[in-house]
Amino acid sequence: MAEEGNAEQPQKQVGLQKIYVRDASIEVPDGPRVFTVAYNPEVNVDLNTQIQNLSEETHQVCLTVTVTAKQDERTAYIVEVQQAGVFQLDGFEEAERDQILGAYCPSVLFPYIREAVGDMVQRAGFPHFLLQPVNFDLLYAQHRANEGQGPSDASAATH
Repeated sequence: MAEEGNAEQPQKQVGLQKIYVRDASIEVPDGPRVFTVAYNPEVNVDLNTQIQNLSEETHQVCLTVTVTAKQDERTAYIVEVQQAGVFQLDGFEEAERDQILGAYCPSVLFPYIREAVGDMVQRAGFPHFLLQPVNFDLLYAQHRANEGQGPSDASAATH
């Protein structure tokens, strides 16, 4: 009988429908002067995750990374990339779904955004920039602790 009970439970599954660059830009506001001085920038990286429910089972997760490099108080470059994915989640309770959308899905998108950012920085004439690994599980837990809500309760979850 126990086997029959297990057979009736919905199958938990995460499906990746699509990954795409939603938006990407780079600015070099101090060019070409920035290339005439020794390059030793101070770099700031901001991450943001937004979740849009497309249907009960289908969700768009958009990971935004903004990298700002400053050289002697002048901006060397600003790169912003929005990497999005459409995910289908079946058979999950709300708390599990929030965890998947807030941590697992951004971690799936991260390698793509890392490559896009590095490529854009290099194409702008600067040394290659490599985004360091991000622990999205930890960021999600901190967000939950600070905000007291999951990403399904907010239009944007900032990390």
